Amino acid sequence: MVCTQTKCSDDIYENVQNYYGKVLQNTKDLKTSACCTDDKPHKLIREAISKIPQIILSKFYGCGNPIPLGIKGLDILDLGCGSGRDCYIASKLVGPEGTVTGIDMTSEQIDLAIQNAESFTKELKYANNNMKFVKGHIEYLEKAGIKEESVDIVISNCVVNLSPDKEKVLQGVFKSLKRGGEFYFSDIYCDRRLPENVRQHKLLFGECISGALYKNDFIRLCHKVGFTDPRVLSEREVTIEDEDLKNITGEARFYSITYRLFKLDNLETLCEDYGQVAIYKGNIEGCESSYRLDDHHVFETNRPVLVCGNSSSMVGESWLSPYFTIIGSRQVHYGQFDCSNVETQSSQSNTKSSCC
Repeated sequence: MVCTQTKCSDDIYENVQNYYGKVLQNTKDLKTSACCTDDKPHKLIREAISKIPQIILSKFYGCGNPIPLGIKGLDILDLGCGSGRDCYIASKLVGPEGTVTGIDMTSEQIDLAIQNAESFTKELKYANNNMKFVKGHIEYLEKAGIKEESVDIVISNCVVNLSPDKEKVLQGVFKSLKRGGEFYFSDIYCDRRLPENVRQHKLLFGECISGALYKNDFIRLCHKVGFTDPRVLSEREVTIEDEDLKNITGEARFYSITYRLFKLDNLETLCEDYGQVAIYKGNIEGCESSYRLDDHHVFETNRPVLVCGNSSSMVGESWLSPYFTIIGSRQVHYGQFDCSNVETQSSQSNTKSSCC
């Protein structure tokens, strides 16, 4: 049988819609830990979750907590929002001045998200519902009404791996983001390229395993699209308990990783030293003592930290700029930046409460 790109895509869409719309009734039906999160979310996120209807929470199949703090008043887009759990959290964090848009192709999921949205925002005492949900494919954001450079932050939770065209997803995200915007998302990745028999396994695909990208291939796609310096925020290994499924995947190891991809004009492929210093002001609610940019940058409040040019841009020229002071410019170059110093500072700071 000849598999054209269109036919393969249609088969994947049908499989995903059936698995998440009909096969899975709640999280107890999952066969692996890929579509689950062991991370304990921040207190503010837990407070938002406590207000979400149980029917929404029971159909949550994410692998992380990809919702940043400090997003009050911003415009958020959630790719593959499912029943809307992360949209509901973001709705509370952005407040009535911000907006949240969720996009998903599964009717059963998107209908559930819509049905409960207005009552949720009424409980938050918002004058108007700041959430909207649209049915569509994450590869075709413009067709779903998402305009170019209209979003501050795009989030996604264990969904990109389900796409038959991940490059197109990244391209669409890059176009939809404003300058200084960010793709902040969790997904499943693999330590190698998977063989055909694994990639075609329907159950493993629905469990977010078969569609997992080799980590290095993902980095290559990011560079190709324009996300020059992907940053890892957190990483955990995914377990497959079912012996039959383990025999199919063999020695391949899978990871749930939360990445941060910034849309900035002057990011470089390597960390370069311009003698710049970043100071976190401590003005993000819930992150008063420190702010974690990634897995090797933790900024303690009011403590000057020497950073590379890329990190300076990420905190000083993005949506994070109101929360940081940057000293220095890129007028003088001092060579490649030594990240080991930053790692040492971060390890010292990790003993204190940090914002993820």
